[in-house]
Amino acid sequence: TFLFIPLIVYFEGEIIMNSIERLTSAAFWSAMSVAGFFGFSIGIVTVLQIKATSPLTHNISGTAKAAVQSLMAFYLWGNEWTIMGVLGIFTVLGGSLLYTFVRMSENARNLAAAPPRQQ
Repeated sequence: TFLFIPLIVYFEGEIIMNSIERLTSAAFWSAMSVAGFFGFSIGIVTVLQIKATSPLTHNISGTAKAAVQSLMAFYLWGNEWTIMGVLGIFTVLGGSLLYTFVRMSENARNLAAAPPRQQ
């Protein structure tokens, strides 16, 4: 992080100096603090999800989430859609659904084959 400070000053110094009153406002730092809190929280949830499932499952759930967000962008903001874009979104969602079905089937099979636990 510290290595980028000279580059930031060189390339963005004028913009930063022109916006200094906004960068020192309480509203800016409140928004940055909230964003930092949620970013940190997402990191914790990511670790917990990978610990409970697998890195592959985490990656597939993240990809499915992004596809759903793209669908929401069509509806909420009226983004222009293309056949290839919509086909790609539904391919991602279909693959995620298929992966979920296969994993649930494997887990059910493994649970049924496991010997009963002694107490």
